[in-house]
Amino acid sequence: MSLQNSSPDPASNPSADLASDQLTQLYQAFLAQFGSVILATVSPDQQPQASYAPCVIDSSRNIYVFVSGLSAHTQNLINTGKASALFIEDESKTQQMFARKRLSYTCVAQLVDRESPHWQVIAQQFEDRFGPIVDVMKGLADFRIFQLQPQSGRFVVGFGAAYDIDPNNLNRLIHQGKV
Repeated sequence: MSLQNSSPDPASNPSADLASDQLTQLYQAFLAQFGSVILATVSPDQQPQASYAPCVIDSSRNIYVFVSGLSAHTQNLINTGKASALFIEDESKTQQMFARKRLSYTCVAQLVDRESPHWQVIAQQFEDRFGPIVDVMKGLADFRIFQLQPQSGRFVVGFGAAYDIDPNNLNRLIHQGKV
């Protein structure tokens, strides 16, 4: 059994020494490639729940999910108003399985009022991105749109290349060193 790029030596990882402007570009482009988000939520009885949902993301990095009221994560979002959102590099594209590029956010979750113009705009973005199935979902009363507003986060691009996301400026990365 062979391992791809099996050396965990940060010196062998070019992403550890990215220039600031390259890193910012990588951060911007990384999030743009995803059509879904991995969600971590917690039930009222403190049971963790991992799931995923298709998403759209606005220019302020708010993540929107259009989810069924029958799913556990929807009930958890309603009850706690909290979620963790994870975007992670595809396994087939990674150079090092132990250091997959990933972006995680700790978020406040807020239900978007179905009667608001904002709901209509976001629902249309889902339809534009994911097709006619969304038109069907828009007509089902149990489907809801949540806004996940990042409060903090971390972007990891490799060994020795972890960056906290400035909670006051979600476009600013703060180097944290080895992961």
